[in-house]
Amino acid sequence: MRVVIQDNYDKMCKWAANYIAGKINAHKEERPFVLGLPTGSSPIGVYKELVEMNKAGKVSFANVVTFNMDEYLGLPREHDQSYWYFMHEYLFDHLVDMKPENINILNGMTDDPEGECARYEEKIASYGGIDLFMGGIGVDGHLAFNEPYTSLASRTGVRDLTTDTRIVNSRFFGNDPEKVPAQALSVGIGTVTDSKEVLVLISGHNKARALAATVEGGVSQRWTCSALQLHNAAIIACDEEACGELMVDTYKYFLDIEKKERL
Repeated sequence: MRVVIQDNYDKMCKWAANYIAGKINAHKEERPFVLGLPTGSSPIGVYKELVEMNKAGKVSFANVVTFNMDEYLGLPREHDQSYWYFMHEYLFDHLVDMKPENINILNGMTDDPEGECARYEEKIASYGGIDLFMGGIGVDGHLAFNEPYTSLASRTGVRDLTTDTRIVNSRFFGNDPEKVPAQALSVGIGTVTDSKEVLVLISGHNKARALAATVEGGVSQRWTCSALQLHNAAIIACDEEACGELMVDTYKYFLDIEKKERL
């Protein structure tokens, strides 16, 4: 596992965007570069950087296929809190060469949730898997909507949201947890870790415990993010504020080994 520590959120986002763009640009195969994407506050800065690079001609999305991590169940895509809406607002509508047919987001209004999830897994497989999956984690370490105690071998499926997650997300729903959907469709931990590379963003002091669990703790369903320890090409991009719970030796080790990556 790599842990790339940056001074602040903006530098973390710039580093992550440059890394993703570099991977896209280095992809010389005829088949598309397959990119997994998250929603939430963590990736917004990365999306801003990617849009600017795309408009400046520094990276093309013409041969990129995307798969999003999750979507609320029962929320139409036109709803301003749907993840379909979020992705178009912050990324897709601003890219000059993104092909709409290459955008894949789970259908939260499906009449067959299990079938929708199975089709999603099949479509990912049809492209040969995901080349790079970017993600973020919650304060309890959940990756996508894989709450604590979700199987580390899980695939895309229906997830029940915990009360804590609904309370955290209620800030987007008029601070009313009851307005937050109780279920979501989400890729599984196994879906993410099957990707060739995984890049997870962790920023802010409120994520410090989760970062420590991801890097220093044991592999456990309690912290689904800890599954990244078993991945051969997992990268954590974080800011200084998120490092507050790391042991000093751990912090110094990653600063030393990744010093060339410091912006």
